[in-house]
Amino acid sequence: MKRTQVTLLGLLLALTVFVQTTTAQYLPTGARVLNGARVPLLYAGSDKLLPLVEQVGAIGMTVSDMDASVDFYSKVLSFEKVSDVEVTGEDYERLQGLFGLRMRVVRMRLGEEFIELTEYLTPKGRPVPIDSRSNDRWFQHIAIITSDMDKAYALLRKHKVEHASTGPQRLPDWNKNAGGIKAFYFRDPDKHWLEILQFPSDKGDRKWHEKDKLFLGIDHTAIVVADTEASLRFYRDALGLRIAGTSENYGTEQEHLNNVFGARLRITSLRAGSGGPGIEFLEYLAPRDGRPVPADARASDLFHWQTTLIVNTADSFAKRLFAENSRFVSPGVVTLKDKNFGFSKGLLARDPDGHVMALVEK
Repeated sequence: MKRTQVTLLGLLLALTVFVQTTTAQYLPTGARVLNGARVPLLYAGSDKLLPLVEQVGAIGMTVSDMDASVDFYSKVLSFEKVSDVEVTGEDYERLQGLFGLRMRVVRMRLGEEFIELTEYLTPKGRPVPIDSRSNDRWFQHIAIITSDMDKAYALLRKHKVEHASTGPQRLPDWNKNAGGIKAFYFRDPDKHWLEILQFPSDKGDRKWHEKDKLFLGIDHTAIVVADTEASLRFYRDALGLRIAGTSENYGTEQEHLNNVFGARLRITSLRAGSGGPGIEFLEYLAPRDGRPVPADARASDLFHWQTTLIVNTADSFAKRLFAENSRFVSPGVVTLKDKNFGFSKGLLARDPDGHVMALVEK
């Protein structure tokens, strides 16, 4: 090798080390770059890992009539009620960011996953806007897996559910990551969006291919986001969820599934380390006219959802989210006097689009 080549190689190596070292100086403590992403490492001067979300837990929604909602989810969708609790008090007011509340919370299970329905006896909130569309950023749904789309759709028609899609759609085979999936959007009594979804044999978790029941469990909750990269900075970089899959969906099937003409979506799926449902971003590349979450949204509004994230230390997450200038629903970490919901400390925070995450410490 010529001397000039050796010299150039040395300069390139030196430049690479300089760039990596300089970049590391401007990352948050305990983070480094790996494949373009910030990855949690160790606390400075400590042998402890930065806290990560351990599991995605129950997915919650606010309802107007608990008995009617329990009847719908149990009789139509086969959910089983596992607890029914009524609470009030200052600690719950601080947690939910809502003064003077009294709420009834029912926890229901389908397979291995849970939903939590909350009725605010006081104060009452606003209904889902009547002109809501699937690309508005208050959109959230749960994807309920069915073993037989035709039978599931027939059952929903029998119970006269409100359509959100025009009918079940089979995503086209040209879409490598989504081809063959069958899906249908509909509404519950409070107009929350729900989805039934059937995976083809080459997609989805093994448990979603069982045939012993019509409805098997919840694969994920989907949220509309304005900017995938901004959402990744919250969910991946700050909370530690990992990307599990991506796709770009468009065409007549997607338009009729979402009931949005010209829909073209960038979809990103994330998972927590110890399981639970996934969290799926739906970024509408077109149309871009989805509306933001109202600035005065409250937990008692019927378009309020909150997704439970189980963490090992709520205080560490609060500090991290404060440092990231995240918006909080709770004033900070709230310690509960009782153990009605299976956790001792928690806080509610909003993601960049206003979706609420409940970080709870067992």
